[in-house]
Amino acid sequence: MSTGFSIVDPEEVPTAQFDTCETQVRKLTEPLGAVELRVNQVIVEPGEVTTPHTHEGQEEVFVAMTDGQISIDGEVHEVPAGGVVRVHPDTVRNLCNHTENHTEETHVWLAFGAPPVGSVDDFGAYVVVDEDE
Repeated sequence: MSTGFSIVDPEEVPTAQFDTCETQVRKLTEPLGAVELRVNQVIVEPGEVTTPHTHEGQEEVFVAMTDGQISIDGEVHEVPAGGVVRVHPDTVRNLCNHTENHTEETHVWLAFGAPPVGSVDDFGAYVVVDEDE
């Protein structure tokens, strides 16, 4: 792989399950050779939600590859395919797929986090929010 650029087909990267929820993720950071940011493809099936969280010191940008939904501080926002969402490190966020009849399509996102915190496997200062607060 060239150190100047890389091209990765996410379909060729195996999926893994997030530690805190049932949602599937493809960890693209290492296959891309990225060192200054984290890159993941998040696959949110109908009825699924990722864990509400913040990232200490890491801003995130989400790109909706399909129509999707993101919850910001508990409020769900519809995002069209190709839409881009930036989230401050201290803002509670999670991806969701609250489709009306659970037969809708899977929502697919690219998630970019910078600066990188933690490791590719450990996501670093991933702060899970207590929903009772």
